[in-house]
Amino acid sequence: MDFTDEQIERYSRHIILPEVGGKGQTKLLESKVFVLGAGGLGSPALLYLAAAGVGTIGIADGDVVDVSNLQRQIIHDNNTVGMAKVESARKSIEALNPDVVVNTFNSRLGIENIREVLRDYDVVLDGSDNFPTRYLMNDASFFEGKTLISGSMFRFDGQVSVFKPADGYPCYRCLYPEPPPKGMVPSCQEAGVLGALAGVIGVLQAVEAIKEILSIGKVLAGELLIFDALGMSFRKVKVRRDPDCALCGENATIKELSLYEQAPCELRT
Repeated sequence: MDFTDEQIERYSRHIILPEVGGKGQTKLLESKVFVLGAGGLGSPALLYLAAAGVGTIGIADGDVVDVSNLQRQIIHDNNTVGMAKVESARKSIEALNPDVVVNTFNSRLGIENIREVLRDYDVVLDGSDNFPTRYLMNDASFFEGKTLISGSMFRFDGQVSVFKPADGYPCYRCLYPEPPPKGMVPSCQEAGVLGALAGVIGVLQAVEAIKEILSIGKVLAGELLIFDALGMSFRKVKVRRDPDCALCGENATIKELSLYEQAPCELRT
């Protein structure tokens, strides 16, 4: 594509990177990324995806902005308290980069519509705050053949991984086969979370999405990246594809989407 003078200036730091260049920036502008959640993880991910020039961004979130969100959900501000999060996020993205088309879904997506929504996007980011939604996103991404970039956080710890079962890598169920029993994991609303931790994990999700779009570097497929904010340490854990996985295994038993019992949130973004 032909860049305008303004686009050449805007994306100049990308274009001069040999790994990106004009062709890579064109890929970004033509790409479509879906982000579930405009909360703690979705906020930094959305801002950096928009700044990078991802051409179309879909955002799904059924909540409204609350003052308690502002400690970590940096895409929102005092002026948007009470506004739907997707609309607040849209305003911030459009103010940051007019090149980006923003599609909003001001509702909680379910088994009746999630696959149809994901079908239009290249990459999926999951910044959800509960286990049932995580499993729904994993299963829907699997059935639609989409790369799923998952992030989570709790108190001072965060995790990021990339699930690409279509390319022979594990899915989320290979790592966590079933949701935990209700009441086993305390919510972050009860336990708390370091606000800046959301920035670290959400930005890592954005980095992985950009690498996936550009086909550069090595994404975290088959690996779980664990961040300890108190110890300021990162470590990687290998995640192997489970041949007995109920979703992506050789004798899979999950053939369609299903509802899961609501469990306490693994993270409260």
